[in-house]
Amino acid sequence: MGDPRGFLKIDRTGPKRRSVSSRVKDWKEIYKPMKEETLKQQGARCMDCGVPFCQGWSGCPVQNMIPEWNDLVSRGRWKDALKALHTTNNFPEFTGRLCPAPCESACVLGIIDDPVAIRVTEWNIIDRGFSEGWVTPIPPDQETGHKIAIIGSGPAGLSAAQQLRRSGHSITVFEKDDRIGGLLRYGIPDFKMEKSVLDRRLKQMTAEGVRFETNVHVGPDLTVEVLKKDFDAVCLSIGAGLPRDLPVPGRDLQGIHFAMDFLTQQNKRNSGDTIDPASALTALEKRVVILGGGDTGADCLGTSHRQGAREVRQIELLPEPPLKRSESTPWPLWPMQLRTSAAHEEGGTREWSFMTKKFSGENGHVQKLHGTRVEKIINDAGGVKFFEVSESAFEIETDLVLLAMGFTGPQKNGLLTDFGLKTDGRGNVTVDENRMTNVDGVFAAGDVKLGASLIVWAIYEGREAAKGIEAYLQKKQEK
Repeated sequence: MGDPRGFLKIDRTGPKRRSVSSRVKDWKEIYKPMKEETLKQQGARCMDCGVPFCQGWSGCPVQNMIPEWNDLVSRGRWKDALKALHTTNNFPEFTGRLCPAPCESACVLGIIDDPVAIRVTEWNIIDRGFSEGWVTPIPPDQETGHKIAIIGSGPAGLSAAQQLRRSGHSITVFEKDDRIGGLLRYGIPDFKMEKSVLDRRLKQMTAEGVRFETNVHVGPDLTVEVLKKDFDAVCLSIGAGLPRDLPVPGRDLQGIHFAMDFLTQQNKRNSGDTIDPASALTALEKRVVILGGGDTGADCLGTSHRQGAREVRQIELLPEPPLKRSESTPWPLWPMQLRTSAAHEEGGTREWSFMTKKFSGENGHVQKLHGTRVEKIINDAGGVKFFEVSESAFEIETDLVLLAMGFTGPQKNGLLTDFGLKTDGRGNVTVDENRMTNVDGVFAAGDVKLGASLIVWAIYEGREAAKGIEAYLQKKQEK
């Protein structure tokens, strides 16, 4: 530890956001750079706990060595901090920007004070590593001759690909979209992570020898039979992108869309693509209603602001969380509490305990959302029910409704059935301790196995799948 009493003398300082008036006019990341001295001081707040809960299962799935690199940053040893960070995390530039930081919720200092600013330190370590030229390709020393296919190029697929390539295997990543990155590319707005951050990492992986194939939809374009014949192992990392729908009267009206369709279009525009006016989705001068109070809903909120929405309302079925950590989620658990994102700071209103009953409109286009207030009741068995509050029905005028109510798992038909994979009760692919499915040589990692989860879990899953594939190939070779 640079200063054993640092946490007593230094207050938490996080990154400052650009002004609302400035940032809603562009798609650039919202945070201002932090001074090196400030970052060193924040590193010095880390207590080097005897049991660092921040890097335990309640804090960080990839087991980041947080006290170690906090200490190194406090001493100005940035290159060593980068080495420690990359030991456990392939892509700290993604987690540092996008992870909700369960590590900070599990920080021991957080019991009595503001937790250590872990997330901002993480992304500054890796950004400095890139700017200083410390992040270079790490090609394998020798080739094994094994060929592995990775299906899907989100964080799980990319982390598995990088780990396996560095072991000397021939890796091909297949992506159905026109660009690599999965939800990192098309699901995350640029104001949260500019795509140059993703591209610089893909450049490193390409230099290491990972091959990327876009516009390849495994199943229709590349059959399962060909995959099994041409590759020694296959890793499925296709995510869990099946959106939750809202089967109420009027759902088929024009102007009601899934959130990911809305976000993907804007990311394509930002990448220089031209969107067909007939299918273009925009919030410009519209009254927007977002159904869903989570991160995807907040992403739609920030996107709507930048597109020039007339007004935006974000509606959630659940009751408003408490301002501070709920007693039901004590330290070091991820706390149930109200979270206000940068998008909320930019405008719009939030509604809680609201259930949508139907939509109505004219000429085939939505004009009103009809709903009612509800009360959440938990029974003795822990089950949850929502009861409508009498005489609480009301209407909201709207021109654009975005469904951001989460995801129900991976696409059920197509690839999973082509492979003949077993799934659990939620529709997620089941695997053994090595991440192998019921089909020999076919592995699964990330949201396709977990259901919709965090990026940091996806990276962990990819790394674990890589270990499982290594063990499988080794065993196969010994026979």
